[in-house]
Amino acid sequence: MTKTGPLAGLKILEIAGIGPAPFCGMLLADLGADVVVIERVSPNSENIDLGSGAIVNRGKRVIALDLKSPEGVAHVLDLVQRGDVLIEGMRPGVMERLGLGPEVCLARNPRLVFGRMTGWGQQGPLAQAAGHDINYIALSGALWYAGHPGEPPMAPPSLVGDIGGGALYLAIGVLAAAMHARDTGNGQVVDAAIVDGSAHMMNLLLSLKAAGQVASIRGCSILDGPHWYSTYRCADGNFISVGSLEPKFYALLCKKLGLAGDSSFDDGYDRDAWPELKQRFSEIFAMRTREEWRTLLEGSDACFAPVLDPDEAARHPHMAARGVYREIDNILQAMPAPRFSGSSLPIPGPIPLHHEDPSTIRRGWSKPDRCGITARTDCCE
Repeated sequence: MTKTGPLAGLKILEIAGIGPAPFCGMLLADLGADVVVIERVSPNSENIDLGSGAIVNRGKRVIALDLKSPEGVAHVLDLVQRGDVLIEGMRPGVMERLGLGPEVCLARNPRLVFGRMTGWGQQGPLAQAAGHDINYIALSGALWYAGHPGEPPMAPPSLVGDIGGGALYLAIGVLAAAMHARDTGNGQVVDAAIVDGSAHMMNLLLSLKAAGQVASIRGCSILDGPHWYSTYRCADGNFISVGSLEPKFYALLCKKLGLAGDSSFDDGYDRDAWPELKQRFSEIFAMRTREEWRTLLEGSDACFAPVLDPDEAARHPHMAARGVYREIDNILQAMPAPRFSGSSLPIPGPIPLHHEDPSTIRRGWSKPDRCGITARTDCCE
């Protein structure tokens, strides 16, 4: 299997699971890594079977093994010896009980990067508790500002925790460790916890908090309180967003809304006036359809965008011009990101619907050279 992209040649084993670990594997496969998913012979009936809609498996290869049998474990360890990275999203201790924990795998391949994806982390009082995206970001503080005053916080499902604080941090962690292994020959364990990653994502807001721009009380800060940084319902029931944070952008927004001569809108940073002005904005934006507001505001420095569902987003002229979305086999998919000037990213590979023979993978994955660093061609010179 020949792949292109900046990660071409990187061999990754993914222990099948749900949530952020498979998404991380998809991201790495999109960038050219050879990702092989190890599924159980008898899948967990509690997991959702996405079947032909499993976009997170695109571009990967899948094999089925009985991880509770000595033969299945031996197959995995043989691939571990040939691979560069292993990623798993099991509850802490499960891989160890299977005989596939980091100690065993690193003994077989000392340069292996062993990436572990959990919600609470490998250690801590909650490490063994069940949980999901909403719980992890609730505990980390990342959910606190996601809502209006007096209403329950509500974040976009799975994006802040599973993807932002989980999959993306696992990806950068294993890539950093892979670079270290390439240079030193020493692998290591990457403990990627959603509570850690989503808390780390808070540092920009915490910078604003330290500067007095963000309060602990929801609805009183520059990113969740002002009339000029919010979403509004239009006459047709659709929604638009404005984010005119800087004074010059706010002034332009007011001008386009016909409010330049209204002194009540002069000071956009008067927190006491925000509730009344937000109500005024609500009444104004309710007077026209979303498309009418697009005609007036889109493309200007008023910092405007319509709120679109994924199908609408795929058809928007800007998104279409960049080729952000594409239908492949009648399934709407977002294309790989980010983009590279010197490495081409091909159209994502198909979603695998059948298991491959493990021997095919072994033949394609050569064992490490005597230095144990397959990524470098000059290590033995």
